[in-house]
Amino acid sequence: MRFRILLPAMAALAAIPCGVIVSSGAAHDIGGAGRWTKAAPAPAPRSEVAVAEMAGRAYVIGDYNGATGLLIHDPATGAWRTGAAFPTPIHHAMAAGFGNTLYVFGGYGPGWQASDRVWAYDPKADAWQPRAPMPTVRAAGGAAVIRERIHVVGGSVSGGANTSGHAVYDPARDRWSTAAPLPTRRDHLAVQAVDGQLLAIGGRVDGDPGRNLAVTERYDPVTDAWRTGAPMPTARSGSASAVLGGRVFVMGGESGTRTFGAVEAYDPARDAWTTHAPLPTPRHGFGAIVWDGRIHTLVGSPTPGGDRSGLVEVFDPDRAVR
Repeated sequence: MRFRILLPAMAALAAIPCGVIVSSGAAHDIGGAGRWTKAAPAPAPRSEVAVAEMAGRAYVIGDYNGATGLLIHDPATGAWRTGAAFPTPIHHAMAAGFGNTLYVFGGYGPGWQASDRVWAYDPKADAWQPRAPMPTVRAAGGAAVIRERIHVVGGSVSGGANTSGHAVYDPARDRWSTAAPLPTRRDHLAVQAVDGQLLAIGGRVDGDPGRNLAVTERYDPVTDAWRTGAPMPTARSGSASAVLGGRVFVMGGESGTRTFGAVEAYDPARDAWTTHAPLPTPRHGFGAIVWDGRIHTLVGSPTPGGDRSGLVEVFDPDRAVR
């Protein structure tokens, strides 16, 4: 989603490659492994959402157009239901499931004001409760869990300027600490954890989709240090991402003029990328979860900007394209 803030009001199954894998640099294979299918759409369209998985359910939070209803998806049955509404309109938030609680961090509220608020959702009580705020305001970053901590990385502040902030949340103590900053400041990036390390991939500079990045950076919490990995083959931002078979799959995204269908997977063990069957519907501002060896992509905008949809498309890396 484009947001140069001059706006007063208004974001354990291995994939099988089909080509030759080359390590390091901009290496990737030329294949298109896997198969996509469509599933039952969400009951309401959304974009610029936060999506997280918890106990086999997908939770879709926020919306660029102000909807606050919590959408809950069961990938086993394809069914949808709603939960307690999020306490305030939000978009470009970050979310992670940990234990039996869903955590939502920051995001943009009315007037594109970035927030430091943290909310916790209890699915049994169907209720939201506030938690300790982040050290700084943050939107359009990423969040991932490593060793019982939630790392919130990158993003933007009010006005659209990027932050290199790396905040670490301890859910058991409801406390925050800071870690080594993200080397390349960016927003709308993909953030995932693999084998105890944090991966930060792609994104854009200061909210401008015309300044997309392909950079891959890897964080080791043991040394509290970042290093550079092989760049993503397609520079893009606003993508969905998920971890499957030890790889980070990055799907879709946008530039200033188009949405992407590209599906590319990063293997940290080889520092190499593979190319996979593209999304049936190129889009951005969406999210993904993994269930039963498949990646479920949820909602998002099929066009650049503030469109939205209820699309659900499912990727099976172990089936051939037909």
